[in-house]
Amino acid sequence: MDEFLTTKWKSTRVDTPPMTAEEAADHRSKLGNGWDVTDGKMLEKTFKFTNFNRALQFTTEVGNFADEKNHHPDIHLAWGKAKVVIWPHRINGLALMDFVWAAHVEKIYQDTYEGLLPS
Repeated sequence: MDEFLTTKWKSTRVDTPPMTAEEAADHRSKLGNGWDVTDGKMLEKTFKFTNFNRALQFTTEVGNFADEKNHHPDIHLAWGKAKVVIWPHRINGLALMDFVWAAHVEKIYQDTYEGLLPS
């Protein structure tokens, strides 16, 4: 994951070719932490929380980060969980920046919420 956190942010251009399934699988394994590649073109993870308010706070933080990077996920909020789905419509597939973005969202979760879960 650290490799993605140190990658300089650069918006994905519309002419960027989507990753192959093999490239996406390799990047997913580097990202780890429960992120899944679905349909070869979406990156998703469900984050767990101790209550609704913490899940809501997380979605707000992710939303602020998304606005800052102009890279917006689908976020599904429920009691004690938030599912983040990165679906890059621009190229209809995954690109490096999707994994960079996911790593930063993972860091938001790890730094603020992960330690609050009951053991």
